[in-house]
Amino acid sequence: MNYCSECGTPVTLKIPEGDNRLRFVCPNCKTVHYQNPLVIVGVLPEYNQQILLCKRAIEPQKGRWTLPAGFMENDESTLEGALRECQEEAHASVIDPALYALYDIPYINQVYVFYRAQLANLDFGPSAESTEVALFDEHDIPWDELAFPVVTAVIKRFLSDRKKDSFEVFNDVIERRK
Repeated sequence: MNYCSECGTPVTLKIPEGDNRLRFVCPNCKTVHYQNPLVIVGVLPEYNQQILLCKRAIEPQKGRWTLPAGFMENDESTLEGALRECQEEAHASVIDPALYALYDIPYINQVYVFYRAQLANLDFGPSAESTEVALFDEHDIPWDELAFPVVTAVIKRFLSDRKKDSFEVFNDVIERRK
């Protein structure tokens, strides 16, 4: 950040009084500009033991497979955002969504919230954000072509939970790959 979004003055990086970390602060209007993690919301849609995946039409990871997910918008709940992303990326509607996973990814300042749900019907397809949308059996999931480590992690956890027929909500942290 270079300039204050309130008054346009160049900002400085300093620890504001009463705080404990560096922030961008405007020396003119005294506005403290907080930078907080992004929240990504998504759905793990299932139909007859198959998982719906989307092939990304946009960067990052263009051409790789992912679950329908994206940035949460202001004025929506995590569930509303996840359902919207499922529609936007796969033109898919789901039923019985249930909170499933919360992933913290501190090294990229992101938090992922996933719901698991059943596809309402087989009316789905590509969008401006996905070149392909398809259902995959467990043994056909393109593991080497998945877009993000969090997608791999949530699908693996889901498949393990499905074998046990137990889907407790969980939280995990994904650390930087070494």
